[in-house]
Amino acid sequence: QVQLVESGGGLVQAGGSLRLACAASGRTFSSSVMGWFRQAPGKEREFVASTSWIGASTIYGDSVKGRFTMFRDNAKNTVYLQMNSLKPEDTAVYSCAARRRYSGSVSSFAHAYDYWGQGTQVTVSS
Repeated sequence: QVQLVESGGGLVQAGGSLRLACAASGRTFSSSVMGWFRQAPGKEREFVASTSWIGASTIYGDSVKGRFTMFRDNAKNTVYLQMNSLKPEDTAVYSCAARRRYSGSVSSFAHAYDYWGQGTQVTVSS
């Protein structure tokens, strides 16, 4: 079982930056593909980023490419999402997710992930 706890959300002005963190429990973290998703009120869940076991492969959703960077620190069992040049449309609840150990590769599909955190609110004001 993997437990995920996000932190780092908050209120920021457009053009600003935030760094989200997702701390994972359990020994399986270093061998699990991790992902970030977001969901705004009244909208469907949206893929943000996914990174492989050692971070060698990372993919991003089209709306965040060039602005967001996902990286992981396996020694700290933590994955991060650095968000720069934030826009009001980035406002959402951001959740991290994990695939089961040694289970597949990076994925933009929410159903590919087995464990989810509670989420952290990010609000970008104009």
